Amino acid sequence: ILSAMGVECGILPTAVLSTHTMFKTFTCKDLSDQIEPISEAWEREQITFDSIYTGYLASPRQAEDVCRVLEVLAGPDTLRFVDPAMADGGALYTGFDEDFPRHMARLAAQADVVTPNLTEACLLTGTPYREDYDLPRLRDILRKLAELGPRHVVLTGVPYGPDKLGVLAYTPAEDRFFEYGSHRIDAHFPGTGDLFSSACVGALMRGKPLEEALRLAVDFTLLCIQVTCRDENAPWYGVEFEKALRYLPELLE
Repeated sequence: ILSAMGVECGILPTAVLSTHTMFKTFTCKDLSDQIEPISEAWEREQITFDSIYTGYLASPRQAEDVCRVLEVLAGPDTLRFVDPAMADGGALYTGFDEDFPRHMARLAAQADVVTPNLTEACLLTGTPYREDYDLPRLRDILRKLAELGPRHVVLTGVPYGPDKLGVLAYTPAEDRFFEYGSHRIDAHFPGTGDLFSSACVGALMRGKPLEEALRLAVDFTLLCIQVTCRDENAPWYGVEFEKALRYLPELLE
């Protein structure tokens, strides 16, 4: 997605999985021992980054290692974007224990933008998980999340009535909220959080302000779901985002 948006990527792999974790059987190769050598090699080469974007991390050690990567590689103008991918539907992903959110909170504290879903936001703030929180209560959760230290907090998967789903964002320095919802499709596909965050980072790197980037990311995620729904064999396998990549130039205009 980032490449399709014209953004050059330098990948620091934290783990390699045989499939996503919704499969009954999957393998996970932990690459924690490679994080420090790769980041140190980049530092020695004086490679600079416009953004550092973190997603799925396989262990508490990795979360702590990536905190150090940010300290080493992020300059004063580097956008630090953290997708705290660790939970959904009220529960942590397979393989994470109850202590993992504490380590992820340390990483979120260093972020310019952090993008949890409701489950992750509750875990990061010690809030009991409920699916029926109203907007005033969701705003309170974002304020509490902002106390960790990120410049912007973005809650994904926010319901705006029965037919709309979107984001709720908060900028604590301005005490300002931003809401954006789009058409809701009654379907669930693994990977939509990755699509959203990647499209948002890409838009920010292409010079869009955060609110425009969030709109683009919501709209692109919806397009990916729409094209996937046309395939009867796709419901559990994953989002067929490849079919929606051609729409990105239009969304960037």
